[in-house]
Amino acid sequence: MRVDRIWEFLQRLSPLTRSCLLTELERLEACGVDMPGTADLQARLRAELRPDGPNETPTPSKYFFAPLEPLVVAGAPEHANTGRIARSSLVPIWEWINRDLLPIMARDYEDQMKGFIASNRPRDAQKAASIFQTKVAKSLEGNLASADGAERARTKLAAYTASPSVYSDLVKIMGALRAREALAGFGKALPEKVLKFNDAQVDKVTALLDAFRKKDPGAVPFALALVAGRLKTPRELLRLATKPARSRRATDVAATPYAISVSMVLDQIDDKRIALRVALKKNRVVDARDILADIDKTEAAVQAAIRELAASEWGARLRGIRSAIVADVETEVSRFPDEVGHILQLRGARGNKLLSGLVWKGRDAISDSAAFCKRLIGQS
Repeated sequence: MRVDRIWEFLQRLSPLTRSCLLTELERLEACGVDMPGTADLQARLRAELRPDGPNETPTPSKYFFAPLEPLVVAGAPEHANTGRIARSSLVPIWEWINRDLLPIMARDYEDQMKGFIASNRPRDAQKAASIFQTKVAKSLEGNLASADGAERARTKLAAYTASPSVYSDLVKIMGALRAREALAGFGKALPEKVLKFNDAQVDKVTALLDAFRKKDPGAVPFALALVAGRLKTPRELLRLATKPARSRRATDVAATPYAISVSMVLDQIDDKRIALRVALKKNRVVDARDILADIDKTEAAVQAAIRELAASEWGARLRGIRSAIVADVETEVSRFPDEVGHILQLRGARGNKLLSGLVWKGRDAISDSAAFCKRLIGQS
């Protein structure tokens, strides 16, 4: 009865608002937040808004966000995620654009686009979307330039989502829209797929990045995100920072033009940390083991590529991520029967660097971490 009453209330809201609500519920679920009683509401909203699964039908918002699609990531990246935009931010930002930023222009755009879509005129639709993208980018530049304008945007966005990253994603959208033509050209020049990021490929991509950086230095993180999307092994992105460095010392790597790629690889570990927490909360132990193995390999690659890492800001961040992983895993694994622990063993991991390293690097911060690590990988 309670769900029916809530559903009756939701029917009074606009479809866009209901879509925003569904996106927010899915975002929280992807973060591993417990939301008892919402499963039925989510199922009803999906049946109404996505009756045939993910909808591929063109819409005004899809045309608007199309240039950003290579930068969009699914899941729940509730951290910096340099150069990338959370998919869960798109719906609330689109509603904010429609209701608060440019309501009249947005309405005119929607009306115009509906005609182009209905008459199957994709070129006209793309042209109209490009014009509206420019209007939105310019409006954002004006509104976010002052502290008061930025605070107003934060306050309004909070009405559509509780995500702590949505304002950051809005700023990224502004930058990506301004650089969309340059990014499209850069993407066309990249190899479609890089199976092995060897020296020759690193040199080729670096030359493309150098040319791009001269024209639009502020958009380099987006260009690096495009590169990561083409790599078979995304953690190899850090080679753009380590290869041109004078030495493998962290200070020398940090002095290279694309040192931010190291931070972006740490973002990848943080993404996996969140995915690991969700997998454990949902008792998907085999998935959790695979995620943990990927985290281990990425952490080992960073440790092998950069010397004196521990004393750097990257090292401090990595220690923080490690501590969070161990805290999450320890909390969730404590719920499992004892015989389940061995499933998390990292087969083929070289020394289990992530977890065994915690015994030495984090033992002051994590009580009894040695016993915990042994228990986690099934040695006790």
